[in-house]
Amino acid sequence: MRLTIPVAKVLSALLAEPEAPRYGLDLMRLTGLPSGTLYPVLHRLQAAGWLAADWEDVDPVAAGRPARRYYRLTGEGIRSARLALAELRALVPSERAGVDPAGAPAW
Repeated sequence: MRLTIPVAKVLSALLAEPEAPRYGLDLMRLTGLPSGTLYPVLHRLQAAGWLAADWEDVDPVAAGRPARRYYRLTGEGIRSARLALAELRALVPSERAGVDPAGAPAW
């Protein structure tokens, strides 16, 4: 998996709460990425087996909105994302990367 800045942002957002399912608009807000950047990243992560995606079971009429597609990291995705982000952190000097006090990059 090629770790671009958008991919790193998505992985960081998903790793903040690995078990929490996230939908597209939620991820756009967390990452600051537009939909045209976010959805290709999600597709690549899903194709790599790092991400699982399921449609919400909801009646759109009763909910007053379309069903959401929820994304969450797979077990392999959690392990691979942590490793990839750790390798990226090792390559980028702390003062340049904007590392927060917990040691996570501020993508």
